[in-house]
Amino acid sequence: MKKIVQSTLLTGFMMLVAFHQSFAQAEKAEAEIQQLMRTTPVVGLSVAVVKDNKVIYNHSFGFKDVEKELPLTNESIFRIASISKSFTTTAIMQLVAKKQISLDQDVSELVGFKIRNPKFPNTVITLKMLLSHRSSINDSEGYFSLDAIDPAKNPNWEKSYNAYEPDKGYMYCNLNYNLAGTILEKKTGIRFDKYIQQQILVPLGLYGGYNVNTLDSNLIAKIYEFKRDSAKFINSPSAYAPRTKEINDYTMGRSTPIFSPTGGMKISAHDLAEYMIMHSQLGKHKGKRIIPKNLSKQMQAIISEEENYGMALETSTQLIPGKTMIGHTGVAYGLYSIMFFEPKEKIGFVVISNGCDTKTINGINGVLHKTVNILYEHLIQ
Repeated sequence: MKKIVQSTLLTGFMMLVAFHQSFAQAEKAEAEIQQLMRTTPVVGLSVAVVKDNKVIYNHSFGFKDVEKELPLTNESIFRIASISKSFTTTAIMQLVAKKQISLDQDVSELVGFKIRNPKFPNTVITLKMLLSHRSSINDSEGYFSLDAIDPAKNPNWEKSYNAYEPDKGYMYCNLNYNLAGTILEKKTGIRFDKYIQQQILVPLGLYGGYNVNTLDSNLIAKIYEFKRDSAKFINSPSAYAPRTKEINDYTMGRSTPIFSPTGGMKISAHDLAEYMIMHSQLGKHKGKRIIPKNLSKQMQAIISEEENYGMALETSTQLIPGKTMIGHTGVAYGLYSIMFFEPKEKIGFVVISNGCDTKTINGINGVLHKTVNILYEHLIQ
């Protein structure tokens, strides 16, 4: 009995020491991030750190609303820009799993009008090419409406295609993902924003969405664009435009770009980290299988070697020295976001800024890059 009591006391003491060590390391990380924010233009930062596939740290710095001097909190939600693409691909993979759709399917058949590069009219453009940015489609005619690439709507539709043959080159393109979101609607009969809510967010217990009208406005973090010439931040209200009229006049399978499948997800850093864990665990989290393991692996596998890009997820060695990470970045309206994980080590990082300096390190926003490395040094190493 005495040995049991001693063992219990020792275990409790060790846990207490570990807690204090963890707290001390978090304080060091916070002090360094605050110093970074004092020496670099930053409105706000919200961060989440994953270790052993659990969120071990979540903290927010700076302002949600500069004008009202409202602080960011861990519940604040942000438009995360292009990280949103992975939600769209995850949804498409659910349809692939159910055999409702194939990654090798002709996009023309799926969207209901001709999707063909006029220079290569006999080369089929597939769904996989859209998701991997190898479709030869570009954004030169716009991407907020499918009219940009529809021959019946735009006399200049041919300009939406590059000079190379589909699947023979790579160009990052937002229209690819607005087409993919449209395909999701056509195959399911469910509006894009509602499908993501029902099939990804709710099963994982996450708060967020593509439709700003359904979200608590008190939680939304304003986005500020940094103007380098004047060294000032300018509010970007269009990031959260409600699009009420467009939604009221919505046409299923055509109006989808209103929700921006390519960049319109709004979510907190904490909940984005929980979503990231699902991908780190190959499609499963909180006891819920979101996509099959083999399809999760396909999303992460490199398709374009030079760009290290798969399907809405890229592989990077440029974030943390000596680490090969998988994830995505986002940039829009002055916002910068990053979500990267290392599945073998079961670690990951989410950093979102609603306004910061635009300088880069290794092609990644410098503020986010430095923040991730501070968090890694103090909370993971």
